[in-house]
Amino acid sequence: MDITRRTALQAAVATAGAGALTLATPGPALAAYPTLRRGSTGSAVRTLQSRLSYLRYWCGTVDGSFGGLTEQAVLALQKTAGISRDGVVGPATWSRLSAGVRPNVRTRTGTWFEVDKTRQLCIHVVDGRLAMTLNTSTGSGQRYYSRGAWHVAVTPSGSFRVYRKVNGWDDGPLGALWRPAYFNGGIALHGYGSVPAYPASHGCVRLSISAMNMLWSSGRVPIGRRVTVY
Repeated sequence: MDITRRTALQAAVATAGAGALTLATPGPALAAYPTLRRGSTGSAVRTLQSRLSYLRYWCGTVDGSFGGLTEQAVLALQKTAGISRDGVVGPATWSRLSAGVRPNVRTRTGTWFEVDKTRQLCIHVVDGRLAMTLNTSTGSGQRYYSRGAWHVAVTPSGSFRVYRKVNGWDDGPLGALWRPAYFNGGIALHGYGSVPAYPASHGCVRLSISAMNMLWSSGRVPIGRRVTVY
């Protein structure tokens, strides 16, 4: 292993913690690639998207165009690696891509969703293996007023199952949720127009509209699907 590759591996583990991630097969040395951000196009973006897809960060189609889905995937990688969450692919992000940084899963059997509140990740596990990692935004911890009372925006930890789904917009007292899959009272996995790099929801698990459409169309959120929040 060359010095550049070894340094990337050591930095990834030191930054995120040895128990927080796994390292897939290292890819090509990518640190020399240009800085990329939303709006970038070309072969370097294709390389980025291909590597993200290989590491199971869902970014939609590998098309050489850095749009919202690629930005969401980059944020998920940056959160996993414990580096700056800005959606911009500079040397630090390229090095983590090269190192093969992926989140660990907590259980080695079954199919479910893990919601990691510390890193703000939604991790889909199939048959005990990582299937995909999505950027998410959970409860902000802020107080809000609804239905005549004050509440705190919290996503409770625990093990739950999807018990109700709505195939479309579901209007509620706190706004409309896209294709929600409810797993704990009024708390759901759902699509939303804004999924920032930090906790911002009233308690739900926000995903991009496109990510929620993908989960529905691929049958990944059936009634009874387990959701573990920690």
